[in-house]
Amino acid sequence: MAIGVWISLFAYFALMIVIGLWAMRTSSATAEDYMLGGRALSPKVAALSAGASDMSGWLLLGLPGAIYVTGLASAWIGIGLFVGAFINWVVVAPRLREQTVHYGNALTIPAFLANRFPTKALPLRTVSAIVIVLFFAVYTASGLVAGGKLFESAFAGIFNFGGMSDYAAGIVITLGVVLVYTVVGGFLAVSMTDFVQGCIMMLALVIMPAVVLFGEGGGGFAQASDTLNSVDPTLLSWTEGLTVIGWLSAVTWGLGYFGQPHIIVRFMAIRTVGEVGTARNIGMSWMGISLIGAIALGVFGRAYAVRNGLDVADPETIFIVLSDLLFHPLITGFLYAALLAAVMSTISSQLLVSSASLTEDFYRLFLRKEATDKECVNVGRACVVAVGLVAAFIASDPDSQVLGLVSNAWAGFGAAFGPLIILALTWPRTNGAGALAGLIVGAATVMIWISLGWNGEFMGGPGVYEIIPGFIAAFVAIVVVTLATSDAGEYQHIER
Repeated sequence: MAIGVWISLFAYFALMIVIGLWAMRTSSATAEDYMLGGRALSPKVAALSAGASDMSGWLLLGLPGAIYVTGLASAWIGIGLFVGAFINWVVVAPRLREQTVHYGNALTIPAFLANRFPTKALPLRTVSAIVIVLFFAVYTASGLVAGGKLFESAFAGIFNFGGMSDYAAGIVITLGVVLVYTVVGGFLAVSMTDFVQGCIMMLALVIMPAVVLFGEGGGGFAQASDTLNSVDPTLLSWTEGLTVIGWLSAVTWGLGYFGQPHIIVRFMAIRTVGEVGTARNIGMSWMGISLIGAIALGVFGRAYAVRNGLDVADPETIFIVLSDLLFHPLITGFLYAALLAAVMSTISSQLLVSSASLTEDFYRLFLRKEATDKECVNVGRACVVAVGLVAAFIASDPDSQVLGLVSNAWAGFGAAFGPLIILALTWPRTNGAGALAGLIVGAATVMIWISLGWNGEFMGGPGVYEIIPGFIAAFVAIVVVTLATSDAGEYQHIER
């Protein structure tokens, strides 16, 4: 491995750790500082932090890999996500920022739900915290799988010592660096590193497709189109071979945004409600450029591989293969850092949200009601490490697929929390019984759907993405149970 690659990677790792140490100066005084950065994020940091923590390794591995195999039909996932993210910024962001302060200055989503629905505070807080920790263990594992695949593909044979494979070494190194800056710097460190990582990711997704298409061996649009048509004409079609169920399963990824704790917690941390619009514009611009780059990488990467006779055993590694083949080692190291940025930005956010729930919604709620802020910060740090180790265990299987793990966890959060967050913020009539019913029904529906394999095959036809039945079932459960029950004294006017 060229020394230039190592220089770029070490510089990246060092920068992340330095940011964590810098953030430690101001992020550890109180629980609010450690878990929400004192609600003082600027619009640009909040926007890119939300985007980078959302677009995990699947942006550089999973999505290009899916498009590499199936063509533009898989791009509907990106379109659905873009629309869902925009609605999330418009509907959820300003209301959540305002109402989490109004209802008891809640620091976590479970705490907000408990304060919003006091008659069911304890079960809501407990169940929602369990759902967060359970699904985030799987979600975090998907990021570690991406880190393992990078080291397995890019550094073959380098780390094979003491019985440790390159894949396992990738998991250890990725998790190790994330733990350092997350444990010491908390939410502020995570948000600041997300901002830097988001810039790196976007730049990489502009550079890579451009070089693949117009660099040596690229051939431009015309040759790429001819090559793909010779392999399979449907690769350049947005609809050919795509069933209605397949299309719905792709675009409904966007429904997941409303229930992703690691994303919507950024809304809670923006300095003021008035700055949400600015953050939205920055975030959506970043997301649009990044998604177009990922789609272009999958399409033109396939054309480049066919034309130049590349053997890409795992389509999800096309970014890694082309990074190593087409660029100077220093640039290759930067591109590897972009992949690690996508992975680590999401992992750190998920670890911190899981830690916050374990600390605020278990430890402080059941074990030490009188715990001081300093004690909670230390417990939060221990929880970050604990959840990270569980995720590493889940990720230990090298045959795990990044997109598959992400899709399961994304659906779980989207169905469990999505309808509940929307209705809690916009429908004052929603009560605690309905909220609890929706939370349980949404999570259970997703898990049952996955266990029955209906996301792979349904009634003899193509599978239905589990977020669709889960989201619908949860929404219906909240409305029906709310209308059928009454929690006297719970309803409070919510100012828009």
